[in-house]
Amino acid sequence: MVILITGGAGFIGSNLIHYWLAQNPGDTIVNFDALTYAGNLANLAGVESKPNYHFFQGDLRKQEQLDEVFEQFSIDSVIHLAAESHVDRSINDPSPFIDSNIRGTFQLLETARNHWQEDLKDHRFLHVSTDEVYGTLGKEGLFTEQTPFAPNSPYSSSKASSDHLVRAWHHTFGMDTLITHCSNNYGPYQFPEKLIPLMVTKALREEPLPVYGNGQQERDWIHVEDHCRAIERILRTSTPGKTYLIGAGRPQKNLDVVHHICAILDTL
Repeated sequence: MVILITGGAGFIGSNLIHYWLAQNPGDTIVNFDALTYAGNLANLAGVESKPNYHFFQGDLRKQEQLDEVFEQFSIDSVIHLAAESHVDRSINDPSPFIDSNIRGTFQLLETARNHWQEDLKDHRFLHVSTDEVYGTLGKEGLFTEQTPFAPNSPYSSSKASSDHLVRAWHHTFGMDTLITHCSNNYGPYQFPEKLIPLMVTKALREEPLPVYGNGQQERDWIHVEDHCRAIERILRTSTPGKTYLIGAGRPQKNLDVVHHICAILDTL
């Protein structure tokens, strides 16, 4: 396959590219990334020289750039990871989240539909979303595919909006689309503003650990490579139009995660 991965220089995207090329050396990966603050090509050291890997710096909102990529590489499938994805940043300034996550997804869907219109059912568009569209993890337990949307931030609202677009392009235009909602990821190349790398970095420097609120918020953590493995399975084997939740099934309170990190570092 020739797969377009958007946001491939980010945390999950770069891990997915490393994983995919190691598991599927016969496939070709095209990495489309705007290289904003969260994108780092150093994350892709070791794959940039592979003949079946290509990088294209671009903006999802610009149709001419997407057209160039689809025409040059004859894209078979899309894994759409690119998104503005930090809750606090979305509270400080929601406009980039609305513009990138909604407008960017719309433009990508339309470009794919236009280029695949002769054989829509032979191509696949996998939209990687977040479990934050379901709201706050609470006493009712883990989210399921039947949990109603209840986004509580500009970020999660923008992702929920993009999810609805992907669903609509399947039901209205017949595109082979899939949507995944994954719980919190951790692992290599994660941007240091996220909880686990931030706590590790601060603790190693013997600095105060900035835990939000009382630290009792529950999150389900999954290693990023497990997420990548799930994405591959869903892309290859799933029924068009379906939505899938991905997680480890072991929610933990933020404060407990921080205490666990400190306990590990105390043994070093």
